[in-house]
Amino acid sequence: MGMLSDFKVFISRGNVLDLAVGVMIGAAFGAIVTSLVTDIVMPPIGMVLSGVDFSSIATTLKAAGPDGKGAVTINWGKFLDAVVRFLIVAGAIFMVVRLINTMREPAEAPVPAGPSVEEVLLGEIRDLLKSDHSKRSA
Repeated sequence: MGMLSDFKVFISRGNVLDLAVGVMIGAAFGAIVTSLVTDIVMPPIGMVLSGVDFSSIATTLKAAGPDGKGAVTINWGKFLDAVVRFLIVAGAIFMVVRLINTMREPAEAPVPAGPSVEEVLLGEIRDLLKSDHSKRSA
């Protein structure tokens, strides 16, 4: 029963729940970004580049056999699509982290106060004692 109760305590911690929520939101955000890149961003870019369909850009290393199987290709278009998706997600995460960091920073660091009147007077007394001591030894 100890392991079950330990697991219950672990799973009910705030950090674990926050992580679970973050993963779920991240998955949904990833689907939105995929659709944004594939369905909205890449088609106009392909149209500007003479009607190129990025999902079909590939280099064939080995042609398919007579049965239509066994082709080996490097899918450049799909890779480019993934890079654009990554840049959008990375940019969005950067903006969120930057916003959180600016909210966490204190408005202005307090200016350190100068020495108090007592400290100044004590410093003057110390300097007078040093100069008096040096006059007596000479």
